[in-house]
Amino acid sequence: MLTLSDHKPNQTCAGLGRRDFLKAGALSGLGLGSLTLPGLLEAKAKAVAQGKPMRNKSVVLLFLQGGPPHIEFFDPKMSAPAEYRSINGEIPTTIPGLTFGSTFPKLAKMTDKLAVVRSYQSRNAGHTYLKVTSGGNPMKAATSAVATRVGGAFDKKSGMPNNCLVLPEAIQENLKLGSNFETGALPGLTDPGTLGSTYSAFNPAGGGTAKENMELRIAPDRLADRKGLLGGLDGIKRSLDADGSLEGADYFCQQAFDVVTRGISSAFDVTKEDPKTLAKYDTRSLFDARKLQRWADMRRTTNLLGLQMLMARKLCESGCSFVTVSDCGWDYHANNNSPKGMAGLDPMGRQVDHAVAAFVQDLHDRGLNEDVLLIVTGEMGRSPKLNKNGGRDHYGNLTSLLMAGGGLKVGQVVGESDHISAFPATRPYGPENLSATILHHLFDLSELRLMDGLPGDVLAMANDSPIEELF
Repeated sequence: MLTLSDHKPNQTCAGLGRRDFLKAGALSGLGLGSLTLPGLLEAKAKAVAQGKPMRNKSVVLLFLQGGPPHIEFFDPKMSAPAEYRSINGEIPTTIPGLTFGSTFPKLAKMTDKLAVVRSYQSRNAGHTYLKVTSGGNPMKAATSAVATRVGGAFDKKSGMPNNCLVLPEAIQENLKLGSNFETGALPGLTDPGTLGSTYSAFNPAGGGTAKENMELRIAPDRLADRKGLLGGLDGIKRSLDADGSLEGADYFCQQAFDVVTRGISSAFDVTKEDPKTLAKYDTRSLFDARKLQRWADMRRTTNLLGLQMLMARKLCESGCSFVTVSDCGWDYHANNNSPKGMAGLDPMGRQVDHAVAAFVQDLHDRGLNEDVLLIVTGEMGRSPKLNKNGGRDHYGNLTSLLMAGGGLKVGQVVGESDHISAFPATRPYGPENLSATILHHLFDLSELRLMDGLPGDVLAMANDSPIEELF
């Protein structure tokens, strides 16, 4: 949450002194929309110049942390022996002969709007997210960061950050969740690698550092005039530069400042959405997340995914080009009698079903299905054969991948797995092909190749083969 805070919390509201008295966007009514720091103007100009090849398109990556079981998702293989087939059975879809796992009834009814890739493999058998989100590029940068390097850190019209990460904490303030590997966000999921922190994802949930929570602390008496506010922001920039902890401070300050002054903070507030739309997305009534959070590997599991997806749609409408949504708790190694059990598969699967179906339908209702590309995947799949505990272990040879929107050829299954869903039976696709698909959607590649100063590794990513059947 971006906040302008008073460090003298006991003053009255009339004295502009209460703690956290200006949330992001509140300055938009003060006529300060054109207020910028001279140093930041240069950074903005560079970002705009970089935006030339960028289409008016967006990507939403729903990342299911832990490795969702591809057999229980979209390749149930009920013809296989019992130790391989889906433990939850199957459900028919609107495409004759195509079935999904039984926890996805809503998606099964809208397969004309979806594309499932059954020959996708992350080639990753561990919780190393960057291997998937980077497409394996030598910059070790997530594709979201690469896209931001090309298109600029901000949308040139709205000032919206072009790279956002939506965690459950962005939906519910003061949400007390455990961490994954000692960090609130998944390590590597949106890592900018050697591109530098200028291209990091903006996290509206914050995280404790100046970069992450974009909190601006300015004395209230200095908000009374334009010069005073400029001085306060300059002080923030100088402090960031001085401690050396924030590379690209100009970009981050501009990012935060644009969010404030241009009034786009409403995109980060789902409560401002129409109540009927809010109800269509809301997944909080589907299950009690606290019953799953007691298990160590599901400590970040929530029932907030629907509202995270709603925020993602709002961000895209406000100009954000890449939104990463994180849903945790998919590390299933056993059946229902274990802390790592598949007891959560049914409620969590139905939450994905509800949230994704609501998002896809909303895109169509709003005429955004050509412009917004949705990707649903995780860092790996699950072993085709059930283990001795009735669960599935880490597996990289097949991985769930569902796509919608983006003007792609939907209503189809791309590729096939073998008879036990262990390996691709047709042309295999990997993370590099997924990244290329994203870049083909976001950019005019002929313009991209003409850009000056673009790293060769970025061009190499764009020149990789996308998932061809989708175009």
